[in-house]
Amino acid sequence: MKYRIYIDEVGNSDLEISHDPNHRFFSLTGVIIGVDHVQKALQPQLEALKQKYFGSHPDEPIVLHRKEMLNARPPFQALRDPEVRLRFDNELLHFLANWEYQVISVCLDKKKHQETYTEWRYDPYHYCLAVLVERFVYFLNRHAQPGDAMAESRGGKEDTRLKAA
Repeated sequence: MKYRIYIDEVGNSDLEISHDPNHRFFSLTGVIIGVDHVQKALQPQLEALKQKYFGSHPDEPIVLHRKEMLNARPPFQALRDPEVRLRFDNELLHFLANWEYQVISVCLDKKKHQETYTEWRYDPYHYCLAVLVERFVYFLNRHAQPGDAMAESRGGKEDTRLKAA
């Protein structure tokens, strides 16, 4: 079996705003899933859920973004109805409880990082990525299986730097 780790960040990796308590922490989370499980269960079930509630279409797939969902912004306006939101939440929670996956998170206190490494600092995103990938490699070694990584696109220069890392 081949495993894939899907990676996404929470927060801003910019060290210049680490003094702001609202931007002090940065984290990367990786979800490890067997590629077969994605193809046979997760992807079809998730796409059916998105189609059922939000009219998702393969040509214009809907990406589940927490902030837009919480605020019921398009294309998630169906969630304005409390009964619909309850049904959607229950179905999604059912899937999350039954899919086979593991989660790894790395959190960095950017202020402490800046204070500790005064001469040379590793970019917060790349620092967390190195730690996350190291843990993924440990996972792969324990299971004696191959794997790959897929990080969410960050745009422009960040994507180029991510590919290089």
